[in-house]
Amino acid sequence: MNVKGLAWMGIRSANFEQTVAFFRDTMGLEVSRELDDLVELRFSDLGEMEIFSPDNDDHDFFTLAPVVGFLVDDVSAARVEMEAAGVEFIGSMQSSGRSTWHHFRGPDGNIYELISHAP
Repeated sequence: MNVKGLAWMGIRSANFEQTVAFFRDTMGLEVSRELDDLVELRFSDLGEMEIFSPDNDDHDFFTLAPVVGFLVDDVSAARVEMEAAGVEFIGSMQSSGRSTWHHFRGPDGNIYELISHAP
């Protein structure tokens, strides 16, 4: 497995509006998508960040720690290696557009994800 860097970060926040305002207005991140229960922002290197409200049921398994996505060449291949090492994956692999990702639980109990982008 070749981990290329961090490509995504997700935050579930009880202070949803204030957290969005901080990253948008104070940190200057560009909003690329906005729904009632999530806001997606982009970094200048094309990395992404999503902020989820407590009402977002799709991410209710997120803990209070930020969830980071590790960019890999192939999520499926990386998952096979990690499962062989005893890593617990959560739910099923997901994809949207050119991205594929899968969440897993680290040894510290926090949630992380693997993500890859098709060329």
